[in-house]
Amino acid sequence: MRPASPVPTLSPRPRLSDFLQGVGVLGRAFGLIFRSRRLFLLSSLCAVLTAITLVGLAVLLYRYAPGLLESVWARPGSWYGQAGWYTALVLGSLVAWVVGANVAPPLLLTPLQDPVSEATEAECAGADAVLSPASFVRSMTTGLLHTLARMALLFLGLAVLLPLNLLPGLGSVAFTVLASLWTMLWMAAEHLAAPMTRHLYPFAQVRRMLRERRALCLGFGAGVYLLLWVPILNTFFLPVAIVGGTLLYRALREAGDLPPPPDARADAK
Repeated sequence: MRPASPVPTLSPRPRLSDFLQGVGVLGRAFGLIFRSRRLFLLSSLCAVLTAITLVGLAVLLYRYAPGLLESVWARPGSWYGQAGWYTALVLGSLVAWVVGANVAPPLLLTPLQDPVSEATEAECAGADAVLSPASFVRSMTTGLLHTLARMALLFLGLAVLLPLNLLPGLGSVAFTVLASLWTMLWMAAEHLAAPMTRHLYPFAQVRRMLRERRALCLGFGAGVYLLLWVPILNTFFLPVAIVGGTLLYRALREAGDLPPPPDARADAK
């Protein structure tokens, strides 16, 4: 007997409780990875490479973050000045680590992302056929352009928020909170866009889903963000995010929020 589909069933209309359903997609992703031998092997390889990258980022920040901060803000002599300086150092380093974790591993694991997403769809009830070679080439080209655009958008948003650190008192706290929210939303876009790019959806459709299913997407992004802070499990954050984003894409398809994929229409001609 075939197991129940891992794809979540979405409500016909957006609602605030969709946030919890978005977080719950990660649980479905973990369950699917441990049920599928192919997904488990691919995810384990991703996890090893991700662990090496995350440790490397932590070492780099430990060695160079204090010097970078001192280049723009000399370490104060007073105790309260030093308290503010170290608060800015810790909060800034945390944000930098999260941003680095969302840039370095995806770039390193680019060749594995599509196989993980394809294997996820193969495990879903009624999954689409594997892409033809021509469609694969088109999706790779589109994916590169989308990835560059999404990374530029992430850094643009953080650059807009960065001056908050110059405000005395709660400026660094405000930056950390707002930068975290921005990164959560970006994570949702990044991992939802991966399967949509494979099927040649324009990025405008990704933006539309973020707008129309805001609570659902933010919940998914928040779950991936929190997963980064759980030791050991955080090494699986990228494959879990890819699997989760693919399940979310399938759910939006089944709910009627997304039209049929462009690659299916192109192959039908």
